[in-house]
Amino acid sequence: MVAQQPLRVVRCGGSKLSGARAAFSADAKYLLCASGDYVKVYSTATEECVHILQGHTNLVTGIQLNPQNHMQLYSCSLDGTIKLWDFTDGILIKTFVVGYKLFAFYTLAGSEDSVFVIIPKKNEDSLDSFQLVSVKLPKTPDQEVEAKELSLILDDIGQSPKCTAFGREGEYVASVRGLHLLVYFFKKKKVNRFPLSATSRKGANNYFTCVACHPKEDCIASGHKDGKIRLWRNFNHKREYTFSTLHWHHDVVMDLAFSVEGTSLLSGGVESVLVQWRDGSDCKKEFLPRLGSTIEHISASPDGTFYCTSHTENKITIINSNLSVSAVIQGLVKGSDVKTGLVVDPRTKALVLNGKPGHLQFYCLQTDKQLYNLDIVQQEYIHQIGLNQVDLVKVAFSAQGSWLATVEQREEKETELELQMKLWNYDEQTQSFTLNTRINNPHEDHVTALCFRDTDELEDGTPTLVTAGNDGRFKVWVLVDDSDSEKRSMGWSCDFVGSYHNYPATNCCFSEDGSLLAVSFEETVTVWNSDTWDLICTFCHPPGRIQNLCFGRLSCSKYLLGTTDNGFLCCWNLLSCALEWSAQLNVMVLQPDPLSENIAAVSRLSEGSDLFVFKPNEPRPFCIQRNVCRERVQWAVFIPKDVPESIGSEKHQWLSRSQLYFLTETQDLLTFSTKSTEERLTPSSKQLAVEESLPMTPFYLLLGKHRHQQRSKENADLGTAVVQSHLAQDSPAIKELLHTPAHVLPSASFLCSIFINSMLISKENKSAGEVVDEVEMDSEKAEDESDEDLELTEMEQDINPTEFLGEITQTKLSKSQEKQLRKIRRMDYSWVAAL
Repeated sequence: MVAQQPLRVVRCGGSKLSGARAAFSADAKYLLCASGDYVKVYSTATEECVHILQGHTNLVTGIQLNPQNHMQLYSCSLDGTIKLWDFTDGILIKTFVVGYKLFAFYTLAGSEDSVFVIIPKKNEDSLDSFQLVSVKLPKTPDQEVEAKELSLILDDIGQSPKCTAFGREGEYVASVRGLHLLVYFFKKKKVNRFPLSATSRKGANNYFTCVACHPKEDCIASGHKDGKIRLWRNFNHKREYTFSTLHWHHDVVMDLAFSVEGTSLLSGGVESVLVQWRDGSDCKKEFLPRLGSTIEHISASPDGTFYCTSHTENKITIINSNLSVSAVIQGLVKGSDVKTGLVVDPRTKALVLNGKPGHLQFYCLQTDKQLYNLDIVQQEYIHQIGLNQVDLVKVAFSAQGSWLATVEQREEKETELELQMKLWNYDEQTQSFTLNTRINNPHEDHVTALCFRDTDELEDGTPTLVTAGNDGRFKVWVLVDDSDSEKRSMGWSCDFVGSYHNYPATNCCFSEDGSLLAVSFEETVTVWNSDTWDLICTFCHPPGRIQNLCFGRLSCSKYLLGTTDNGFLCCWNLLSCALEWSAQLNVMVLQPDPLSENIAAVSRLSEGSDLFVFKPNEPRPFCIQRNVCRERVQWAVFIPKDVPESIGSEKHQWLSRSQLYFLTETQDLLTFSTKSTEERLTPSSKQLAVEESLPMTPFYLLLGKHRHQQRSKENADLGTAVVQSHLAQDSPAIKELLHTPAHVLPSASFLCSIFINSMLISKENKSAGEVVDEVEMDSEKAEDESDEDLELTEMEQDINPTEFLGEITQTKLSKSQEKQLRKIRRMDYSWVAAL
């Protein structure tokens, strides 16, 4: 019996790309960046992710090329380990266990056996006090070794990697924190401290934010909160030091970086502008504006051909040395608040949510890339703190994705609310959404919910949209013909307005067949006939304001479920108009699966968030997952799978057709997995195992499925236990072609004969002894002969003359001739019959 695999919570993508400085390969062909628990290797030419380096169990905080071998990469993580990778082939070479949380990582060309990391005092990062230490890396052949030999370099420094930098040829290290600059000289083993006053007469804010060191000269550049950059020189003397000031940024300088030769200094901040200062002069500066969002990190390639900027909107921009954009790698845009929730685009199965201010982002979960942005607000965003701007708050798709409804609002004061609803139609020619109808102030107060009737497009009916608002109304909008004699057009207009005792409407949803509409008003749920808009019945479960509302599906379509703000989950029977059952779980998120009766509820009973998966007709959940994450889950969504997945555990069958994704308060996108970590993270191009859930590729049809089905049938006919036949991944030719890196593959002429032979599929049955090993010992000869006799007895009708002759003469052949004859018998000669 196969043991059931546990259900694990994993990061499915969307991790922050700007968590640490990115690094270029020595030839600038690859860009390496930290992304959650992994390191991703991107091609600078195609922007594609070519490798995912997985192995860390916590956030990756720093990456650096190995100074002694530029084909290797170091990475450090909060899991307390340093890992060495061959990033061109995606292979983990060695793991060094330090035992402390690692917040930054540095390497020096002159230190072959030592690296530098920033760790917290007493291994507690909450103390806000950190140390720069040297770690000696043991030279042992073991793949995992302990690196416990630490030497203190600087004490009481900042946590951020941008606040510490190593100087020319590793002679000194500079670190900034608060109003102090510290410079430690390795040869003299002394520290010089340079303090600044908090403010000046001109109102400057002198707090340090970042530091960088010149690669060729004794020069330190520091960034400050007021936007100034200071260039420090002669700092080996405590009193005779000097500094000059560069000033263009109007706000915080987020990061600084020198070019490889040191001829230019790069700076970036909240203005989304990369500034290049040539020769440290205020007069010689160049700009690359409109980079989209705040620049968090800046890197330069070792050959000087590229720069790289990491942005707060989870984007990496690769820039040529002449300050022109070369490539953009866009991940999941993470804002301060996802007001639209998580929605699925029916056409692309993409995840849709708030993106850049005023935009919707369409994000592909399979490739971990943003497909495109849709500008909804269509206004220029002004980067100014405290300025009230238009927000995108609601979004909904029709069943087939032909229509998109959005609601945007701007609230200057409590009494001044600007609302606008837009209806977008999908244009097949342009393959994008075009604005069809704009409705100003659809409600007199905030719009709380909107939903389409899913059955309209399937039955060629009139598309219908329902909106609910805090003004105590729900409105029904339908698509009507606004044609006149000169112009033919279709637009949306209000068809019905409903209310219930003027209570604020909090939620709305349609039943699966579209015949019923449920609208919640404070503590009351009302059910309406969608054809006549008559009120059918009401459900009340005081006290508690209704927060979530959904209908059951398929065999559970007679149930209506809702959650209240006081923690109750209620299930009503629409046939008996009574409460079927209720439970107090403090449910925060309620999400139905569109392809099954399953419903997922995320509750927060204690410190962590718990998951309950159930069917409405059974009050007892069939899957309970405790502490799926420590944070509060804000949103969740089921995304249908292209091909149903085969899951062995009955407890986890609810994941076979749809995948549940959920978003936490810190904008982490998580999901559940039952696969092993290696199988889950290996790109599809490197997965040689052929599964039934994979698409029908030529290799699968030719080598995998044919052999598997044929031998399964033969095994059933024989009724004997045999070793399961190898699939396509066991073929030496396929392994050579698909698993070996291209630059070390043997010639095609060498692989040709192996590949052709692997495609010649035998029609005979193989005994267990034949499949396991072709090299026979003398003691096994009689045993194999008896197996072959058994095969001949049971397959007399299918035998051919060649096989019969081989069996008769078997006792007169030598051992080598026997092996050769067996190989010949396995070949398929059925093609001769067609001649």
